[in-house]
Amino acid sequence: MKILHLDTNHPTLLKQLNAAGHENHEDYTSSKIEIEKKIHNYEGIIIRSRFSIDKLFLKKATKLKFIGRVGAGLENIDCGYANSIGIELISAPEGNRNAVGEHTLGMLLSLFNKLNKADKEVKQGVWLREENRGVELDGKTIGIIGYGNMGKSFAKKLRGFDVEVLCYDIKPSVGDENCKQVSLGELQEKADVFSLHVPQTVLTEKMINTSFIKSCTKNFWLINTARGKSVVTKDLVLGLKSGKILGVGLDVLEYEKSSFENLFSKNQMPDAFKYLISAENVLLSPHVGGWTQESKEKLAHTIVTKIKGSFSSS
Repeated sequence: MKILHLDTNHPTLLKQLNAAGHENHEDYTSSKIEIEKKIHNYEGIIIRSRFSIDKLFLKKATKLKFIGRVGAGLENIDCGYANSIGIELISAPEGNRNAVGEHTLGMLLSLFNKLNKADKEVKQGVWLREENRGVELDGKTIGIIGYGNMGKSFAKKLRGFDVEVLCYDIKPSVGDENCKQVSLGELQEKADVFSLHVPQTVLTEKMINTSFIKSCTKNFWLINTARGKSVVTKDLVLGLKSGKILGVGLDVLEYEKSSFENLFSKNQMPDAFKYLISAENVLLSPHVGGWTQESKEKLAHTIVTKIKGSFSSS
């Protein structure tokens, strides 16, 4: 098949697809409009997050058989329309799940031990020990929302700690030896920490809001390494200001563009974000939870394996 690569990826992706007999073309610079003019020539697309693939784009891709997204989610693709015209969608959550699990644990331990705050102070010559007294993870109840590849990876990382791990998922019977599945109500009653590992859907958009926060029995920490639009930032800030939320680790933000490559759709900084960047109990990273040297290769290998499984070379 003729495959168009729209983002740079690990070299193993091109190498293995070439070895499998596919014809690979690379275009990492042309505009979306320019790509649309030639997309009818291709049977496959490999993309990461360069731009969204909408209905208009897909209508021009008359030979297209598959779209491979080198990442976990597919929300920058019009999946409904793609499925309706028989285009197979391929993603690779298996490729970066370990990286996300490690990043989530790292954020949580950093928050508990005030490492970000302490690091900045010491570098400024400030030596405050009592003010930087930490909190231990042992004895806490961890609530995982979304127990797929990423949630399971995080739960596995918690096995070395004396913690209770609970999860909530819309799918039944997803719990395992690392995590007990419970109702959302029980999760909100028991959890000291909430960690989000959900895809972006109509069910998960704005799910962490004032209503959710008020429904939680305990004051809690929140980690989000999933999708930014799952959290209403202004409600999150209200929770932080009231003390209901003890600390937050965000690898993703509500303000991200759908391509994930930029922060704000407009050149303006919302007041809620101004609060986040100044708060000592908030830890931020630029959507790199699954962005490791190892995951880059794993993602590429996963995509190739799935393409080979679905399509043989001509």
